[in-house]
Amino acid sequence: MSQPVAPAVLAALERLVAIVAQLRHPQTGCPWDLQQTPETLIPYVIEEAYEVVDAIRSGDKGAIAEELGDLLLQVVLQSQVAADAGAFDLATVATGISEKLIRRHPHVFGDVQVEGVEEVHRNWEAIKAQEKGEVPDPHRLTPKLQRDSRTLPPLMAASKISHRAAQAGFEWDTVEGVWAKFEEELGEFRTAIAAEPRENQEAELGDVLFTLVNLARWYGLDPAAALQGTNRRFIQRFEQVEASAGGSLGDLSVEELEVFWQRAKQALQP
Repeated sequence: MSQPVAPAVLAALERLVAIVAQLRHPQTGCPWDLQQTPETLIPYVIEEAYEVVDAIRSGDKGAIAEELGDLLLQVVLQSQVAADAGAFDLATVATGISEKLIRRHPHVFGDVQVEGVEEVHRNWEAIKAQEKGEVPDPHRLTPKLQRDSRTLPPLMAASKISHRAAQAGFEWDTVEGVWAKFEEELGEFRTAIAAEPRENQEAELGDVLFTLVNLARWYGLDPAAALQGTNRRFIQRFEQVEASAGGSLGDLSVEELEVFWQRAKQALQP
């Protein structure tokens, strides 16, 4: 039996829906909100999702609650824009995801028996394919790879594509083979940069990055987390450099900047 939703939760959601509806009121609403379309709101959906992730990683409960609220706003706002256009409303969205959860968890809401997480995952994928009218074909991985590339951020997509392909047997025998491939791709990138059109340069850069993702997989590393960590460390060190410079960095020589950078790197070592 499902647990009842607390009245306070329902009241809070109803208030949010009413506020968004007022913001979209044709006569008394907010000009900015009235101008929005599903397409113009896309950057905000992406931004808020990443800010939720950042808050979760920070461990700050207040920040997590705030950012989840911002993300929830995007769901409600997108639904209101759609309702105004006569497409669908928030009830359609909530009903759809509820029914999907029930269908994809027959071991919870039905009488299916499972033995572990792997079986849950297999059932989920089979039900998902059935919903989309796809005929599961264990010999064709391409549709899943295409969906990953289409729906995920590039670095995350590369990681998932790499994992799926490796699980299907498209894999090097040893990690030395991956390193050799990386050196090969790096050489091709250097050649492209030296003499080839921009399109070729970007293609070769992509090959280098994809091979690095494969190396990360072999060593059990998360490339997205690694890059995020580097971004964070760079900003921390750059802040120290700015503080040391005491003015415009453009007034300093490369040698002076390198001294400040090395000092910041030493000071901020873990």
